[in-house]
Amino acid sequence: MNAAAPAKTGIWNRSHYLDRMTFGELVVAYFQHYAIQAYLVLAVASIVVAALYPPSWLGGIAAAAFSMFAYSVVWYALHRWVLHGRWMWKSKALAPAWKRIHYDHHQDPNHLEVLFGALYTTLPTLMIFAIPIGYAIDGIGGAATAFASALLMTCFYEFCHCIQHLAYKPRWKFLGEMKARHMAHHFHDETGNFGITSFVMDRALGTFYARAERPNKSPSVFNLGYSEEVARTYPYVKELSGGIIATGHPRKRQDA
Repeated sequence: MNAAAPAKTGIWNRSHYLDRMTFGELVVAYFQHYAIQAYLVLAVASIVVAALYPPSWLGGIAAAAFSMFAYSVVWYALHRWVLHGRWMWKSKALAPAWKRIHYDHHQDPNHLEVLFGALYTTLPTLMIFAIPIGYAIDGIGGAATAFASALLMTCFYEFCHCIQHLAYKPRWKFLGEMKARHMAHHFHDETGNFGITSFVMDRALGTFYARAERPNKSPSVFNLGYSEEVARTYPYVKELSGGIIATGHPRKRQDA
């Protein structure tokens, strides 16, 4: 079964599609989403802990720098080998999580509710990679600094991710470049451009590309390889999706 979703309140009592929203509407929706509010509250709490148990200047800088560097490495690894791996759908226990955190996003890339990461997956991941190393660098203060940095990086990542799916042309060149690469990942070939805010790992591991370099569109760009043939053996995701699998275009939406 799917994990129970938090009750929808306020602006989040209906569905949102980024290709139908203005930048201003996105900003309002972004700060009212429970996941962003949770990240910000935890970041403030972590900053308070760091103030109560202050790390040295060098330790604090090292903890924050490690967290920001590790974020891009961990995200790339998870995105490429977990979310795009073809193994979670084989498990009845893991299929709901995979469907929620990535399959649904590729089925309809502009659906805002499934664009944000699920807290039950993001928060444990941030804690596992940030807190222990931060603590090793400079104790409680270092751990709190590393965790706060990871949380704020997540907020930045999520906002950039939203902009990439918004019907909006970024004014800043670096945001425009991010958007072009990410749109190629979603609408041309999902086997590359795994970064969101950084493509350093893509360049280092050979998965960075421009559309012109891959003339043929991937047949699995919307279903990540979870086809009708696969569903006959591993039906769990299809059952959770109401029997629908994308074959080349996102599902037709009804107005919210």
